[in-house]
Order: sequence, then C-alpha cells, then structure tokens
Amino acid sequence: MTPREDQQSRRQHILEAAAALFAERGYYKTTTADVARAVGVTQPYVFHFFKSKEELYLAVLEQAAKQIRHAFESVEAPPERLKEALGKAFEKLLADNRNAILLVMMSYAIPEPAVREFTRQCFDAVYDRLKARFEAAGFPNPGNEASAFIGTGLVISLSESVGLNKLLPWC
Repeated sequence: MTPREDQQSRRQHILEAAAALFAERGYYKTTTADVARAVGVTQPYVFHFFKSKEELYLAVLEQAAKQIRHAFESVEAPPERLKEALGKAFEKLLADNRNAILLVMMSYAIPEPAVREFTRQCFDAVYDRLKARFEAAGFPNPGNEASAFIGTGLVISLSESVGLNKLLPWC
C-alpha cells in the first residue's frame, strides 16, 4: 500500500466511524474526540483530515450522497419495473450503508446552515435525477413520482431510525 493509499484508507476509517457515531448519538452529542477514540487515533489526527466536526459531518454526508446518486443512476429496468427497481436500490443502500444513508435522509433536522444547504442541494439533485428517470420511462406525472419516491424514502428512514416498523405496512 502506498503512503497515499494508506492515508485514504485512514480517512475512510474515520468517515465510517464518524457515520456510526453520528447515527447512534446524533450530530451534537458526537465529538471529534469520540471519533478519534473509535478509530484508535488522536483527535489532532482527525483534524489533519477534517478541520472541524461540521466538515467531518459534511464529508460523511457527501460520501453517502454519492452512493445514493450512483445507486439510482445504475438502475436499469423497463418502465413498468422502474419504481420497484429504484426501491430495491434504496433497500440495498440501507442494507450496505445504513448509518450514512440514514444520516443523509435525516440531515434536514440539523439546523446548521451548511448542513441545511448541503441537504437541500442533495435532495434537489436526487429529485431532478428521479424525475428525469420517470420522464424517460413515460410516467404521466414524473414530478409527483419523484416526490412520492423521496417521501417514501423519508418514511422508511424515520422507521429505521426510531424502530417503528408499523410505519411500513407494505413491508
């Protein structure tokens, strides 16, 4: 492993630990010292990669947002199976990257301006991509389909976050 690859690997470990801690404890109750302890490094080492807790949180969100975009862009399905295929892609995202995906889906609740702006941009991009997919598939109301899909994702995320499966009667 080259020094650059080693540094990227350590950065990734920090992001993974931060995602787990932010998901478990929330943004305000998680400190960079907690993240450092979880990874087995010093707090200054975390600051080597991320200048603040907010920057670390935004990096976790950005990585998860990229995973979401990639998952939805990778879906190939005939029009009559598009919604189901997109839903399965979201299920796989939750199964593979639960903490980070839930953080993105619930990040609208963090009042920090940079987090709110990131969240707005992320959901806007996902909406535009979904709408374009539904449009290309010939859905009569692609904007409504995109909104409903995101809304369902938010309900699933809420259910996962608080352990209230009865919100998901279709599952």
